Amino acid sequence: MRLDKWLVQARFFKTRGLACELVESGRVRVNGQRTAKPAYAIGAGDVLTFPQGGRIRLVRVLGLTVRRGPASEAASLYLDLDTVQTPQTGASPLD
Repeated sequence: MRLDKWLVQARFFKTRGLACELVESGRVRVNGQRTAKPAYAIGAGDVLTFPQGGRIRLVRVLGLTVRRGPASEAASLYLDLDTVQTPQTGASPLD
């Protein structure tokens, strides 16, 4: 699925145009690699890093969808790695 389309369907951006602008500016990383192509193909398991609202978002793609659904459906498409910590060490799962 296209990167820009997924960002809209997962409700990180209101419009595809806004998602395209961010991707084309080179401020989005997929699995740690910078991309400037809105049509970049992503799939389940990919890790996305991008700025949003004054913070850096780090999310893992869990699923794809064919439409922009309600917020509850959109939340099931990704895992927010910013808030996930392991109970033993308090470290991020990517450390």
